[in-house]
Amino acid sequence: MPVFLKPGDVMGSFIWYELMAGDGDRAAAFYAAVTGWKIGPGDPNLHGYRLIRRDDGGNLGGLLPLSQDMKSFGARPAWMPYLHVKNVETALAAILADGGRVLVPPVTIDAGTFAMVNDPQGVPIYIMAPVPPPGQPDARSDVFSRTGMQRVSWNELATPDLAAAKAFYARHFGFEFNESMPMGPMGDYCFIDAGGERVGAMMQHQGGPETPLWIPVFRVPSVQAAAAAITGHGGGAVRGPMQVPGGEWVVFATDPDGARFGLVSSGEKP
Repeated sequence: MPVFLKPGDVMGSFIWYELMAGDGDRAAAFYAAVTGWKIGPGDPNLHGYRLIRRDDGGNLGGLLPLSQDMKSFGARPAWMPYLHVKNVETALAAILADGGRVLVPPVTIDAGTFAMVNDPQGVPIYIMAPVPPPGQPDARSDVFSRTGMQRVSWNELATPDLAAAKAFYARHFGFEFNESMPMGPMGDYCFIDAGGERVGAMMQHQGGPETPLWIPVFRVPSVQAAAAAITGHGGGAVRGPMQVPGGEWVVFATDPDGARFGLVSSGEKP
């Protein structure tokens, strides 16, 4: 399991990412081709859970193959973030009182206690109170990095109620919204600051068939090359590749099971 932030560290940090996959082997092969991750074999004692490893030896997150029982309860392929809280029971009670809903009640493992909830706008997230690994009391999660290769560089949410979502995440996770970028009829793109770091953005969901979800954006050496790998290995490009303010290139896509994600790189040619 992951290395998490030590208890008492910055709440609201993105400390782990989980891919709920319809087909674990197919997802492992796809992301190996697109991002270069090494996704290990499933742990039979943890419902086939697989670790997603980076080239530097660290972990990006985990892959959970969806069982038929999970699917029957409404689980669908998707990327899910884990947000750091100091105490899961306390955070859960506050989230429920604020209009959230429990999807998975608290579970305790060696790495800590976690639960899955819907925010009041219906967007699922994990909350987790982590326990550092033995002998590493100051261990920190390194799965999020604005510049680190094969890590999450950005977290984006298109929410059904932007004002309410901003207030909710500010109350429960300490998010700050200090700047925004106008996007015309689509409204504002509101940047998220957490622990003194810019970790992503929120915007108003524009309707349509896409379920509102947190979308992780992974850093790769070349978005152009990765986009070709996406379509060549059964995925679909939703938007891009395109250049964004600041000069970087992004693409938003779906994997072969339909889970949505993004990729970012620097130094591409038009």
